[in-house]
Amino acid sequence: MEFNGIWVVDFGGQYNQLIARRVREAHVYCEIVAYENVSKRLAAGECPKGVIFTGGPNSVYETGAPTLPETFFSGEFPILGICYGAQLMAHVLGGKVVSPDYKEYGRVAVTKGSTVIPAETAGVTSADSLLLKDVASDEMCWMSHTDYIEQVPDGFKVTSYTANCPTASMEDSNRGFYAVQYHPEVHHTPFGQTVLKNFLYEVCHCEPNWTMANFAKEKIKEIRETVGDRKVMCALSGGVDSSVAAVLVHEAIGDNLTCIFVDHGLLRKGEGDQVMQVYGEEFHMKIKRVNVSDRFMAKLDGVSDPERKRKIIGAEFIAVFDEESKALFEEEGQIDFLLQGTIYPDVVESGGGGGKAAVIKSHHNVGGLPDDMALELLEPLRNLFKDEVRAVGEELGIAPELVWRQPFPGPGLAIRCLGAVSEEKLEIIRESDAILREEIDAYNVRLFKETGVRNSENSVWQYFTVLPDIRSVGVMGDARTYDYAVGVRAVTSTDGMTSDWARIPYDVLETISNRIVNEVNGVNRILYDLTSKPPGTIEWE
Repeated sequence: MEFNGIWVVDFGGQYNQLIARRVREAHVYCEIVAYENVSKRLAAGECPKGVIFTGGPNSVYETGAPTLPETFFSGEFPILGICYGAQLMAHVLGGKVVSPDYKEYGRVAVTKGSTVIPAETAGVTSADSLLLKDVASDEMCWMSHTDYIEQVPDGFKVTSYTANCPTASMEDSNRGFYAVQYHPEVHHTPFGQTVLKNFLYEVCHCEPNWTMANFAKEKIKEIRETVGDRKVMCALSGGVDSSVAAVLVHEAIGDNLTCIFVDHGLLRKGEGDQVMQVYGEEFHMKIKRVNVSDRFMAKLDGVSDPERKRKIIGAEFIAVFDEESKALFEEEGQIDFLLQGTIYPDVVESGGGGGKAAVIKSHHNVGGLPDDMALELLEPLRNLFKDEVRAVGEELGIAPELVWRQPFPGPGLAIRCLGAVSEEKLEIIRESDAILREEIDAYNVRLFKETGVRNSENSVWQYFTVLPDIRSVGVMGDARTYDYAVGVRAVTSTDGMTSDWARIPYDVLETISNRIVNEVNGVNRILYDLTSKPPGTIEWE
C-alpha cells in the first residue's frame, strides 16, 4: 500500500497541525515538513504527490521571511498555498503582495470570479476550476491576514475575491499551482474541506487509502519484517497510546514481545493493578511489573521546573529499561528493541518537525532519550494523531472503554503537581482525580445515552485534577483552615492538538467540588480552568 502522499510545508502558521488533520480526514497520508528541510528531502530522492503551504506570521516581502527558491516551483508536483503560502507563491513567481489599509479577520463572504476580468472571459468558471469544484459562489470563509495579493503572477487567473481582497484565490492549472487567501482548514470555512479534497483528489490524484484498517494491516507486516525473530521490550504505561502500540506489536510477533510496566509511583489511583489485570490476564501478554517509586521520588526530590521533571523522568525510564533488558537477556536472550507509544502530537510539540519549530513541552518519550541508549526504538504510532490511534485500537479489537480512555501523560502525576513533588501532594491529586473521574464518567455516560455519540462535541475528552502549589484560607467546621487549592481541568477535543474547555453543567461541577473538599484531606478550595488550547496546553506542565 502506497501511503506517501502530501507534504504540509510549515512556515510557522498556527493551523499547520490542523491542515494535516484535515488531509488525514480525507484518508490521504501527509506529513508536516519544516520549510528549511524541504530541499534536503527532495535532494534525497523523496517526491510528494502534492504540497500544501501553511500560513505564517511574516510578510513575504520582509528581509529574512521564510521562503523557498523559485526552482521549487518546477511543476514536478502540484502546490496549494494557504494565506502566507498563497502570498509566498505569488511573491516568488513574480506577483505583487502588499499591505492594504483594510485588513480582514473573521468570517467574510467570498465570490467566484474576478473584479478585474469576468470569470467567463478569463476562462475560469465553477465548472472548470478544479479547486472550486462543487463550491458555490458567495459563501462565507475565514480570513486572517494583513497582506494580500494585489497582482497575480504571469499564467495565473483570479478565481475568487471578497469585498476587500482582490485575490481570495488564484490558480495556474497548467502547472498545478493553486492558492487561497482564506483558511479552508478551519470549520469557519464550511466549504473548506471540499476545497482540500478537490486539491487532493482532482489535482493530485491521491487515493483515499489512508484508513486505520489499512494502516494496521501494513504496520503489522512491517513490524514482522523489521523485528523478525528478535525480541522487543515494551514501555507499557496502560494508557491508550502504549496499549495500542503493545497490542499492535503483539499481533505481529506474539511472545517475542515482553511488556515492562514501570510503576514509578506517579500513577492514578488503582491504575497499577488495573494494568496488570487487563493486559496480563485478559490480553495474555508477557508483562513484568517493576516497582521503582522510591527511585523516581528520590530523583525528583526538590525539583520544581517542569522541563527538568520531564527530562529526569524520561532518563530514569530509559535507565530502568536498560536494566530490565539485561535481566531479560539472562532469562530469554538478547533484547533488541524498545517499543514506545509515541504519537504525532508528542513529536510536533517537542519540536520534532525539524527546522525552527518551537518546543512547546518535552515529552519523555521524545525529548528524554539518551544518545547512547542500547536498544533500538520501535515507534509504530509515531505518525498518528490521537483519534487515529483510537481507531487502530478498535480495528485491533480493544474494548471501547479502554480505547476511549482519557489520555494520561507519560510523566504521570509529576506534571500535575506544580512545584516540587511529594507523597502528600500526590495523594491529594490521586484522591481528587478519582472523584473527578467518577463524576465525569457518569456525566459522559449520560451524554452518550442522550446523543448516541461517544465523543460528541459536548462530551469531555480529557479531565484531571492538578495541584497548583498554593494554599488559601478557608472555614470548615467553624474553624480556620489554610489548605491546598485543587485545580480541575476538563477539555473537549478530537486529537489533542487543539482543545476547548468543557462546558460542564453547574450541578456536576457542584458535586465534584463538594466531594473533593469533603473527602480529600488538606483541600479547601476548587478552581476550574477555563483556558483553551491555544493559548494554553491541556496539561499544566
